[in-house]
Amino acid sequence: MPKLATSRQASGSGTLKIDPHHVDALNDLDNVALRSLWIEHFGRAPPFRARKSLLIDCLAYRIQEQAFGGLAMSTRTRLRKLASDVNEGKKPILLFQPSIKPGTRLIRAWGGQTHEVQVIDDGFTYRDQRYTNLSEIARVITGSRWSGPRFFGILRSNPAKEVSHGQ
Repeated sequence: MPKLATSRQASGSGTLKIDPHHVDALNDLDNVALRSLWIEHFGRAPPFRARKSLLIDCLAYRIQEQAFGGLAMSTRTRLRKLASDVNEGKKPILLFQPSIKPGTRLIRAWGGQTHEVQVIDDGFTYRDQRYTNLSEIARVITGSRWSGPRFFGILRSNPAKEVSHGQ
């Protein structure tokens, strides 16, 4: 299957078509061809000083998006909300944080001691001190960086397998 194909439109001008399964073929094009494709797929000229690598990455995404579909509306909405929160100086709430109800006690044995963490409305308490996340507590307990949810055993063994990307 050819990676690049040229077709003639009714006007007689040649246009370059990229197979969405082989967008790596964009790497073989010069800047003139990339800028022409950009106009075809985005309806406007690319940014004036855009690097070739940026043109290739954006075009590859756009070609595949047009062929196979883009992000789900819920994903686009969530990304806009996260961007808005960051622009307003708010700390974004991550989607994949484990949801633990206030009042839950997390117990972990480490270094010959039993460590107990209480979940509260806006974070956690450990040894009468408040913390905003479990990773801070895991560091206090172990003296090194840990994923707090993993340290306390509340993450699945391989969450990446269960996350649906792009949906």
